Amino acid sequence: MRRSLVVGNWKMNGTRASAELLAKGIIAGLGADVADIAVCVPYVYMPYIADLVKDSRLALGSQNIADQAAGAYTGEISATMLKE
Repeated sequence: MRRSLVVGNWKMNGTRASAELLAKGIIAGLGADVADIAVCVPYVYMPYIADLVKDSRLALGSQNIADQAAGAYTGEISATMLKE
């Protein structure tokens, strides 16, 4: 049987404090391990949320990524930039 993946993103909502509070709430509310769970957050909050999820089963992703490796793409972020 295939394992389910449940992913949510936060769009352009929240502050750092509210993002941290939401992540803590999601982690606290994780029930039985019947699906893989991930949140895709605005990349400006990724370092803070990454620290919160590191010892949990909640996975972290970015809600946005450019399809180019580099270039003059205002407002975009590359996979390399996110990885760093």
